[in-house]
Amino acid sequence: MRKYPGYFITFEGGEGSGKTCQLRYLANYFQELGLPVVSTREPGGTSISEQIRGVLHDLKNTEMHPRAETLLYQAARAQIVEQLVVPNLKEGKIVMSDRFFDSTLAYQGYGHRQDLGEITLLVRYATGGLIPDLSVFFDVDVETGLNRRNGTTEWNRIDAYEHDFHQRVRQGYLELMKMEPDRWASVDANKNRDEVYCELGRKIENRLALNGFIERRRFGPER
Repeated sequence: MRKYPGYFITFEGGEGSGKTCQLRYLANYFQELGLPVVSTREPGGTSISEQIRGVLHDLKNTEMHPRAETLLYQAARAQIVEQLVVPNLKEGKIVMSDRFFDSTLAYQGYGHRQDLGEITLLVRYATGGLIPDLSVFFDVDVETGLNRRNGTTEWNRIDAYEHDFHQRVRQGYLELMKMEPDRWASVDANKNRDEVYCELGRKIENRLALNGFIERRRFGPER
């Protein structure tokens, strides 16, 4: 396991869980407090990774095999880890990422029913053994999440998978949380945006306070 002076937080969840917007709100809030926060996303975050993201999400690429999909995610991940995440953690910054390797285990592992042992080896190679300090699961009902996404410009090839696939992904996240309960926190993403924001903010502030990045305070900022 690679450990650095910074603090690495990942936001995980199914489609339409709202994690992307919440990450943006929280990153802005902590930056206003003067904390050294860097936010990014997967796949993406670097020029190379964003190009891979385009291939992965393109609705025209319906023939993509799950193994090819899995490997492309690892290529994008390896690039962002070495180019963006690790350098900022070495500088003692707080890095917030919209998805990390748990997405691969949930989507390509549980969702596609691929061998978790083989995928874990690929993930370990792509990340160089980097593990988040905190992973937050945005738990949303599959139908609710997909309904939020449907008809938006963000609808992509992964969204278009069958309903049962997304159910397996959600169950996969629940299983991953059971395996490493100390690393995970969860929020009920079926609630309205403000409720989720406050619940999420309190949980992250508590973790940052415990690790010396912030004084414990009552969360309740305006967005």
